[in-house]
Amino acid sequence: MSRPEELWERLVRAALRSARGGTDAYGRPTTGIAGNVPSSLANSRVIDDILRAADEIQDDDPNVARILCEHAYSMAQNLDPNSEGRGVLQFKTGLMSVIKQKLAKREAGSIDRSQDIARLQEFYRKYREKHNVDQLREDEMKLRESGAFSGNLGELERKTRKRKRIFATLKILGDVLEQMTREVSPEDAERLIPEELKRVMQSDAAMTEDLIAYNIIPLDTTSITNRIVALPEVRAAVSALKDIRGVPKLPADFVPPVRSPDMLDFLQYVFGFQLLTVTDNWQKDNVSNQREHIIHLLANEQSRLRIPDDTEPKLDEAAVQGVFLKSLDNYIKWCNYLVLQPVWSNLESVNKEKKLLFVSLYFLVWGEAANIRFLPECLCYIFHHMAREMDEILREQITKQAESCKTEDGVSFLEKVISPLYEVVAAKVDKTPAPRPRGEIQL
Repeated sequence: MSRPEELWERLVRAALRSARGGTDAYGRPTTGIAGNVPSSLANSRVIDDILRAADEIQDDDPNVARILCEHAYSMAQNLDPNSEGRGVLQFKTGLMSVIKQKLAKREAGSIDRSQDIARLQEFYRKYREKHNVDQLREDEMKLRESGAFSGNLGELERKTRKRKRIFATLKILGDVLEQMTREVSPEDAERLIPEELKRVMQSDAAMTEDLIAYNIIPLDTTSITNRIVALPEVRAAVSALKDIRGVPKLPADFVPPVRSPDMLDFLQYVFGFQLLTVTDNWQKDNVSNQREHIIHLLANEQSRLRIPDDTEPKLDEAAVQGVFLKSLDNYIKWCNYLVLQPVWSNLESVNKEKKLLFVSLYFLVWGEAANIRFLPECLCYIFHHMAREMDEILREQITKQAESCKTEDGVSFLEKVISPLYEVVAAKVDKTPAPRPRGEIQL
């Protein structure tokens, strides 16, 4: 072995021996090989989760931990076969050293990798039984409802973290098992994973709803310990956005599976603010971010009114009016300057729900407008015409998608509205000569 290889082996062994003091949101290690997946890999987060799960179950079954590590290595190899990304070669080398160490610790004899799927599904069953998965969430909910944790939120937090850690590990095991079965024939996959286990895995996957990442308020999750969701003003704001009785009915297959639909879901469906594809996840973040943004604005405005707490908090008209006027102030000024009638004929006749729709539409336009957001008059123009189109759709019984945003694949605000405007602005910038330094004299 050459000296560089020896030094690398020593470095890997030292890293593996080092104490892993940090933990992630589920109490799993955040350092070592599992905490250093290079971001240049497209699915770095998925690979990182697989390696964390391997660390989690190492003591339970080293063979299954080896299967997870090998699967993570295969993913990294498929994503970057030539190790061209920053840090990818070092990561692969380190991960291969970890796999070799796991192989060295097992009993003598060759490994029959054809049995890996069977081993993985058997471990899935044992892991569920060991942690009594069927009882976990029920016990946590009983503890929360009984109020026995009052003054001892640490106990509830500990139970919640344990449940999340277990279900996060189960999710990784299920995902890896599903991916590995794609490499075998459908007949073998059907034989290796019976229907009963598939149903169990689907049920467990449904229990990971509250593992969805969020900023401050877990709106797309069923968080139990986050105290912000219990604040009266937050509950009132969330409830107000979900009041879509005056909105045309959404298609059944579009309704979010985790929560009730709200105004932003309606606008997303109509104008295509969100594309449900892997490559456009950032657009999905726009809708989620603006939902949370609007709820923060409404909750803050409501809290300033110092309204006494009620069993069923209700968003006050004054709070909605305050957010509406502040958010659309520039649009109102734009209409006044152009002597143009706003999308409403009489502001006093606009009800609370309609004002929230206008505010939601404006922020969704702003959030996905890219550099066009630096042209405020252009934003006002876009909002003006989209609000008029929204008014027409609101008169229908069943929600229709906006003609202005229709594409071959559905609807996309980004593709049909923002991209053409951006191209015009970019072309204009390219033709504009660069400014001369101060003091330069043109001859």
